[in-house]
Amino acid sequence: MISEPLRHPLSLFDNKGKVAIVTGASGAFGRGCAITLGALGGKLVLASGSKGELDEVATEVKEVGGEVETIVRRPDSLDDAKAMLDAALTRFGRVDQLVVASGMNKPGFIHELDYEDWQAVMDANVRGIWLMAKAVGSHWIANKQRGKVLLMSSVRGRHGNYSGYTGYCTSKGATDSLTRVLATEWAKHGITVNAIAPTVFRSKLTAWMYGDDQLGQQTRARSLSRIPLGRLGEVEDLMGMAVYLLTPASDFCTGQIMYVDGGYTAG
Repeated sequence: MISEPLRHPLSLFDNKGKVAIVTGASGAFGRGCAITLGALGGKLVLASGSKGELDEVATEVKEVGGEVETIVRRPDSLDDAKAMLDAALTRFGRVDQLVVASGMNKPGFIHELDYEDWQAVMDANVRGIWLMAKAVGSHWIANKQRGKVLLMSSVRGRHGNYSGYTGYCTSKGATDSLTRVLATEWAKHGITVNAIAPTVFRSKLTAWMYGDDQLGQQTRARSLSRIPLGRLGEVEDLMGMAVYLLTPASDFCTGQIMYVDGGYTAG
């Protein structure tokens, strides 16, 4: 007998009616996920610290057929994380997916970088994940509900960088570790946790690399020289993997750092 997934393979990527919380929704990756999930019939709770940009993304999600609730908050505290969860439960009655796309970078060589800037990167890129995972994961476990978590990592979680990335690389290494430990901790609850790790792709975080300053030019040229496919990434390049990791297609995939990097980590 042919199983249903083999007979109708696109059903593995069904997202209709699924409710997702997306933090950092006004950033490149968060926006891409929000629009993509909305176009697939999802219901979105979009969170960001910028109301104007958040409203723009919400409009775009509605244009492709998604339902949207917005909340102007960043995951800076457990109260913030719980507020995002409450917004989803109040509007849609449930949460099925969590996408933590919020983050930041402040490049600077360690002998020049202020400790406060390093800590700000760690807080935005690591603490925010932990807080969102605690709030949403606790709800899922208490209600015996399955769920899917998608985190934003980077090839910099695996590779160093001489362009002043002591904060960013350290935070993405921590993101990779959180992905694995949450996956093993939550597997018995039917919750999967995975991360996408791109190389350089166009976003607010990489805008400095496209400028005229010497460090940006050197970093851009060096990145291109290491990518076998010969170009920097675009947010659209990441969406196929995001859909896979947030739909039933990935039900037997957890704790993985999925490199979408043009071959960067292969060479």
